[in-house]
Amino acid sequence: MSKYDVIVLGSGPGGYVAAIRASQLGLKTAIIEKESLGGVCLNWGCIPTKALLKSAQVFDYLKHADSYGLTVKEFDKDFGKVVDRSRNVAEGMSKGVQFLMKKNKIEVINGFGKLKAGKKVDVDGKEYTADHIIIATGARSRELPNLKQDGKKVIGYREAMSLKKQPKSMIVVGSGAIGVEFAHFYNSMGTDVTIVEFLPNLVPLEDEDVSKQFERSFKKAGIKVMTNSSVEKLDTSGKLVKATVKTKKGEETLEAEVVLSAVGIASNLEGIGLEDVGIVTDKGKIMVNDFYQTNIPGYYAIGDVVPGPALAHVASAEGITCVEKIAGMNVEPIDYGNIPGCTYASPEIASVGMTEKQAKEAGYELKVGKFPFSASGKASASGEKDGFVKVIFDAKYGEWLGCHMIGAGVTDMIAEAVLGRKLETTGHEVLKAIHPHPTMSEAVMEAVADAYGEVIHL
Repeated sequence: MSKYDVIVLGSGPGGYVAAIRASQLGLKTAIIEKESLGGVCLNWGCIPTKALLKSAQVFDYLKHADSYGLTVKEFDKDFGKVVDRSRNVAEGMSKGVQFLMKKNKIEVINGFGKLKAGKKVDVDGKEYTADHIIIATGARSRELPNLKQDGKKVIGYREAMSLKKQPKSMIVVGSGAIGVEFAHFYNSMGTDVTIVEFLPNLVPLEDEDVSKQFERSFKKAGIKVMTNSSVEKLDTSGKLVKATVKTKKGEETLEAEVVLSAVGIASNLEGIGLEDVGIVTDKGKIMVNDFYQTNIPGYYAIGDVVPGPALAHVASAEGITCVEKIAGMNVEPIDYGNIPGCTYASPEIASVGMTEKQAKEAGYELKVGKFPFSASGKASASGEKDGFVKVIFDAKYGEWLGCHMIGAGVTDMIAEAVLGRKLETTGHEVLKAIHPHPTMSEAVMEAVADAYGEVIHL
């Protein structure tokens, strides 16, 4: 029986990061993976979807070349090559993780791992043991009873990024990040897309101003938007899928070649031995403390299998926190109130902290500022004037309560707000931090200036 200090079950952005940090801290480490190193994020999620979206962006540029004073007489797309490029990017990233495992002397065990009592893991009949076992098995596309996925006419995110043939029409059910990113990609490629959302707004977890702007942009791009609506049943017997959609005005029947179910994710807890060990779960999640310890000593859980935002960067942070605590370091719990969220459709969305509604409900007196990209020199020069930056401050103490952005490249700008909030920056300090001109990031400073009645360029 092989013995380790740490065994990590799952090699996604939570698992492989935890394994590397454990090795850095001098712990003998192994990682168990049933498929490809990097998990869903690198192979079927964050990375390959961004490759698809980049192809969509380039295609959009070609379609609107005349807006930039350019004439492109002839261009087309090869959908198969677009998908192949995405898969090649994912494969390259997975090989990068393989390199990191070798560099950090982490043993990679291929196979399906099942937890056993006594700090053991069974991998396809062979037993391994460790002082500390970290569960990082991630999640998969959630299936609803009335949206059963067959992988052909009713699909999840895996199939959506590897279809051999581009569908002429698609219904996307759900408008979280996965739903709207695929809706944007397929619409840009020329598919007739309808998006159905149960709640009143697209991207319903975002600040309401952002949601409204996003919906306007989607409609402008030609995507049909149905909010306050739900898919009640599907008929897949014919050539086209017939979807019965319940709306405020009554039932409506939609037809499309493909239905993409993007109604959330479900944690991968089945068959991994939680019951055998006695690890407590609740509502499909493993219960852990601030340092990701389960109720059974020696067993830990991080990432999409525990409560909290199901985001790659959260899983990585949890993995590092968990391992550093195991190694005896003095570790602070993660501040889940300062987690950035990013959506990579067009326009992009990025946010951190409270929405305006949440801040009001919490009883704060607010200073709210907004700066539209239509007033930004860099945005005008780039031809990307849709969107804005919105900031929310506590009027009494100047605490930066929230920041919400929608527009081109905002996912690369949100870190300023995350760092500012971490360092307890006030609005006046942001104003005195000189931002470079011309950049999209100036909009952060200008939005803060608007909140304090000092805006120059509005």
